[in-house]
Amino acid sequence: MDRTTTIIVLAFASLVLAAIATAIFIYVIVPWRRRRRAAKAAASRPVQLDSSEEAQEPDAHAPSKQTKKVTQHSLFIIFDQPSEDSDERLTQWLREKDAHYDALKKIFLIDGQQPSNPITIANAFPPGEMPDLLRGETHAPIKGISLLVKPPLRKRRNQQMHVYVELAKEMQTVFSGKMLNDERELATDSTFEQIIGE
Repeated sequence: MDRTTTIIVLAFASLVLAAIATAIFIYVIVPWRRRRRAAKAAASRPVQLDSSEEAQEPDAHAPSKQTKKVTQHSLFIIFDQPSEDSDERLTQWLREKDAHYDALKKIFLIDGQQPSNPITIANAFPPGEMPDLLRGETHAPIKGISLLVKPPLRKRRNQQMHVYVELAKEMQTVFSGKMLNDERELATDSTFEQIIGE
């Protein structure tokens, strides 16, 4: 065997060994990592109780959503009959609340009790931008709005949450529409309690 043939045979043998090593890696290591990831996910999930244990649980522990950290509260008021009339009522309501328009983000802001953390009024439907109603900007009728606010850093500073809930309830009354929470389910008293209790 000359030198060139030996080099070619060794190169071919190393390629075969590399392919075998790759196949072993894929066959052994990858499923092991998947099993490990699945075990971690299963460990992080809460253990499900059977129905007899659920019946014995007190109702006080029911709102488990409070345990997750909320970065922003969202409520959506969907108007029953969007029209020019509902837009006029919305414009009047925004004036009464001393709302100001952010032309850059195309939203309205209401200072409430904490101007450093204003309540945001945005369009409930994509792209979420509002026309400047206070200046009579022309637009299609608004079908609904989003009320957004960041929760306070400290529980005792939740005055803005009270203002937020009152504004949401008032809007629902004024526009006789459906109010939905951040999961697009109907908002209830427990939704408001969770917001104020944050």
